[in-house]
Amino acid sequence: MSRIGRLPITVPAGVELKIDGDIVSVKGSKGELTHTVPSPIAVVLEENTVTVSRPNDERDSRSLHGLTRTLIENMIIGVTAGYEKKLEIHGTGYRVVAKGSNLEFALGYSHPVVVEAPEGIAFALDGNTKITVSGINKQQVGEVSANIRKLRKPDPYKGKGVRYAGEIIRRKVGKAGK
Repeated sequence: MSRIGRLPITVPAGVELKIDGDIVSVKGSKGELTHTVPSPIAVVLEENTVTVSRPNDERDSRSLHGLTRTLIENMIIGVTAGYEKKLEIHGTGYRVVAKGSNLEFALGYSHPVVVEAPEGIAFALDGNTKITVSGINKQQVGEVSANIRKLRKPDPYKGKGVRYAGEIIRRKVGKAGK
């Protein structure tokens, strides 16, 4: 039995969870999320507890059991508290400016790089070198953050670029270091 999959999920007050066949929808103060549960997995709501079970011990069922439980729990956390990732920009002349709901980066290229905010994602700036990406969908927040980081990955020699807050960059020694 999956150690993660067998754990029950408690639904907090203020969160409305509906199970309609294989579609689980969660509605909270921050918004609404839906997820389609794969076919062999069963989701049951009893009072304020959600349990995820699988019919057999086949490889596919075992791999989807814990995943489905974690995705449902992430949806509940997303509609109550939300998710956020913080990014930092390091480097001389590197900065970010808010243009409406979009961000415009100056990252040492010959042109500014514009990042549009997808639906459900909000950007917040702290100065011109710190960015906060927030939303209710954990996967979407992580993907947008990774795409922003990908614009200019941290350089291993000087440490310049976009990095996650608290990320430690392993520095390399240049040619002079023998």
